[in-house]
Amino acid sequence: MTDYRQERSIIRQALLLASDRIQRILYEGLAIQIKPDGSPVTNADLEVNRILQEALFAAYPDDGWLSEESPDNAIRLKKNRVWILDPIDGTKPFIKSLPQFAISLALIDHGQASIGIIFNPATREYFCAVRGEPATLNGIPIQVRQTTGHRLSFLVNAGPINRSTIRTWRETANCRTLMGSIAYSLALVATGQIDGVINLSTQNEWDIAAALLLVQAAGGVVVDGEMKPIQCNQPHPTLNGIIAARPDAMPVIRQFLASLPA
Repeated sequence: MTDYRQERSIIRQALLLASDRIQRILYEGLAIQIKPDGSPVTNADLEVNRILQEALFAAYPDDGWLSEESPDNAIRLKKNRVWILDPIDGTKPFIKSLPQFAISLALIDHGQASIGIIFNPATREYFCAVRGEPATLNGIPIQVRQTTGHRLSFLVNAGPINRSTIRTWRETANCRTLMGSIAYSLALVATGQIDGVINLSTQNEWDIAAALLLVQAAGGVVVDGEMKPIQCNQPHPTLNGIIAARPDAMPVIRQFLASLPA
């Protein structure tokens, strides 16, 4: 099985360079634009995108590319290997100087999530997963929460769910508001800081591709909002929500979903 040692080295160097560039941009001044879909993008997003793409394509020019900040090209669907990047997942908290954002990068190799990196430049947390190996945080192995008998704790995107339903769920579990970065929120499942994430809003592959492997490598379960397996590098790179949790929390989540209005 490939250990992706070279890829990991290139990624780490590029991410450290991108982190330095982010700090420089914050010092020089953040430029913010609004994209056609109404979401913000900054010069930091674009610089991180450039740095990662240049570094990876210098080494792997035949790979495919899917990024929030690059035009999509259907040629990626014919590639054996495809990199999927969200340069800054959580741009809104990043703009507000909140440390709830991350760079999210994944490699899909022959249809399988094979590398998943989530890096928070503000906290210097470097989450890494490689297919066939344990997930790590700053080089230390991590796993989903193992303790039993406690009240389950979930991060929930309450936007698509009415308030009365959330109040009912809170009778069973602690349901807190999802962070601005879905990638970073999912990483907290992998480290055992929370038991699960429930986000029923439409997601883009670049939001979740890295976390998909990270949570699985940490012993967790990841499915879409309809409880179906997730496959990345699709022609339309969106999915109907994402759910990630420790395995023994999934029955509770299924009960929650069954309680939703038809």
